[in-house]
Amino acid sequence: MTSLDKPTSDTDRTNPTAQQEADAKAVTEAALFEAFGGIRGMVETVLPGLLFVTIFTIDKNLHVSAIAALVVSLVLVVVRLIRRDTVKHAFSGVFGVAFGVVFAMMTGNAKDFYLPGMLYTLGLALAYLVTTLAGVPLIGLILGPVFKENLSWRTRNPGRKKAYAKASWAWGLILLAKCAILFPLYWWADTAQLGWVLVALKIPPFLLAVYLTWVFLAKAPPPIDVFAEMEAEEEAEKARKAEAAAAVRQHEV
Repeated sequence: MTSLDKPTSDTDRTNPTAQQEADAKAVTEAALFEAFGGIRGMVETVLPGLLFVTIFTIDKNLHVSAIAALVVSLVLVVVRLIRRDTVKHAFSGVFGVAFGVVFAMMTGNAKDFYLPGMLYTLGLALAYLVTTLAGVPLIGLILGPVFKENLSWRTRNPGRKKAYAKASWAWGLILLAKCAILFPLYWWADTAQLGWVLVALKIPPFLLAVYLTWVFLAKAPPPIDVFAEMEAEEEAEKARKAEAAAAVRQHEV
């Protein structure tokens, strides 16, 4: 069994010092900001929907509201491209808004602007719960590459796997609670009411889920850097080959 395959239990690790705990929390916080876009990502998520509901509340014009939301989404992408920042969060916002615009235009119902996003939220909630029940919590799949641990937490770091499971349960249940509020409003409320409630529910549930994820992971064992391990294995293999070659040359002499 190689070092890459050997399971690592919580008891294999020494008790962390206060500085190590602080470092773990800082690393976790940075990883979460990278994975979920931070403050700028939240702004890019909220702004198109906020603009749509604001304009629609004022003049009830579906076309103007939808086009304005789509344009501001595209502007956010262009700004990121100019600044050479990562565009994954802005692009996801553009696709979400575009689906909403197309759906609302096709049905002629302004509330349908929000329906694709609501269905996505429901599907994401179920994905968190189902993957956790299957033993592969989705939050671990998302954050594993960010922490450079990939899937090592599944077999080698049981404490970390447990933390990912708790975090995925939190995300799934929080998103389900959000859907339980929004879908009844989709049927019973008007477009403006639904829109303002949806805007109000954009950030708080997200922040709660991110905070709980941070709490669970900050208390978990540190991630196993599989990339560093692979590099170490490669260096060791090169050293062994060099030693073998030197031994052969010495024998020939």
